Amino acid sequence: MIIRVILIMACSISGYFITYYSVADSPYLYFESIVGFIIGLLVALLVIKIEKDIRKLSLKIILGGVAGMIVGLLIALILGFGLNMVSKIRENQQVVPWIYLLLTGILGYLGLVLGLKKVEEFSFRSGDYKATSDFRILDTSVIIDGRIADICDSGFMEGELIVPRFVLNELQFVADSSDSMKRSRGRRGLDILNRMQKSSAINIEILEQDFTKIKGVDGKLVALAKKINAKLLTNDYNLNKVAELQGVRVLNVNELANAMKPVVLPGEQMVVKIIREGKELGQGVGYLDDGTMIIVDHAQKMLNMNVEVVVTSVLQTTAGRMIFSELKEVAEKKNHQNKEA
Repeated sequence: MIIRVILIMACSISGYFITYYSVADSPYLYFESIVGFIIGLLVALLVIKIEKDIRKLSLKIILGGVAGMIVGLLIALILGFGLNMVSKIRENQQVVPWIYLLLTGILGYLGLVLGLKKVEEFSFRSGDYKATSDFRILDTSVIIDGRIADICDSGFMEGELIVPRFVLNELQFVADSSDSMKRSRGRRGLDILNRMQKSSAINIEILEQDFTKIKGVDGKLVALAKKINAKLLTNDYNLNKVAELQGVRVLNVNELANAMKPVVLPGEQMVVKIIREGKELGQGVGYLDDGTMIIVDHAQKMLNMNVEVVVTSVLQTTAGRMIFSELKEVAEKKNHQNKEA
């Protein structure tokens, strides 16, 4: 902030004195000097805005843009020198500066844009990514979910995380939605991403590359993962299946969460609160602390009661884990009958 204040003061004062000494004989010297001061202030604010935008880009992209612009300016200089040798242009020297300006503007701009866009593609083709890093691409759902930030903070996630620009655009679109629920989810995703970018334990790169011929973010994610041989981080079931069918390695946060749940074996006893009735006759449904659903036979009439149950079986599904159980007294009665038989 102090440096920015110094920059604003320097530009404003410089604008004032440049104008003051440039129009020293003008009758409107004071007014024109004030205009110079304002112009200097606006220039300082513009520089600060550009600086904020540049900070969001990776060093590699910045270097690519600078290199591209330098190449464009060199080509403009060579073309301008060649055109200056043409006799008709040499005869009309008033045209030469404007030709130089036109070539410099066009080729400098083209060099800058191409340098920014193609530096990523150059890196992919040169094999730098495969040689140096293990890349994981984040999709919109896993960013909004937010658990990935905690996983990264814990140190269990290694490699470089990639957020494509089209994923950021989708997040922005959701955050600007007229629907309050979607808007809050989108803003949560942007907050999570901002938190991850500020973390020293995580290296996130914003990838500018896009696939304009592919419609839909999911298709672009799969295409990008295949192109750079990266893993796809998601908790979207449909994207998971589509990616696996196309040979893309998928890391599903939901599957990780299920794998981290405590192991429950048949015959184990526990206490559970019956929250609601089950789909089948006589069943009651409760939940463990980690959100795992537990279905209890003969507990339909015990709503809002804590009961002792015995696990009979565990079913693992793509949506999570389901535990089937029965009341402890019913299980003990069955065991007693089996022993007598």
